[in-house]
Amino acid sequence: MPEALDFLLSRRSRPAKLLSPPAPGRDALMPLLTAAARVPDHGKLEPWRFVVLEGDGRARFAAAVRARAAEAGQDPDKGALAFEQAPMAVAVVASPKPSDKIPAIEQLHSAGNVALSLLNAALAAGWGASWMTGWAAYDRPLVEGVLGLAPHESVVGFVYLGTCATPPPDRPRPDVAGLVTWLDA
Repeated sequence: MPEALDFLLSRRSRPAKLLSPPAPGRDALMPLLTAAARVPDHGKLEPWRFVVLEGDGRARFAAAVRARAAEAGQDPDKGALAFEQAPMAVAVVASPKPSDKIPAIEQLHSAGNVALSLLNAALAAGWGASWMTGWAAYDRPLVEGVLGLAPHESVVGFVYLGTCATPPPDRPRPDVAGLVTWLDA
């Protein structure tokens, strides 16, 4: 499928500050989440889940991020602004399952694949999207208290979704040839 490869070779995230309404509605979001869930998942454990932040829930989370930043003496815009700018955010949550066969790190990698797949599915569907993490993802009182994460769960990233009329400028890309080691002998 050359079109899919062309998309992957040219894909570019749309920063949250460039996103505006509308965001995908529930009917449009479900196929994106379904595509995101088609990742390597050894043992079929589904060691991840989604928390969709929209409307009042998104505003409530942004306010909680601001409050936590103020408590810590940090800039309240750092962390909260993206939730206020983008009309929707999806927290991709690593939710490892007990397993004698599948290590927790492999389950975490699967969750990271879900975040990237959600980002790519959204961009391929014509939505503006970006994947960021930030300090709020690691703040246990915030993610447990507001997002409802269990103690064994973690946020692997927030995928911000909306509409983006402005194509972002490209950025320097890695020299892939310099990152490859060939073991052919």
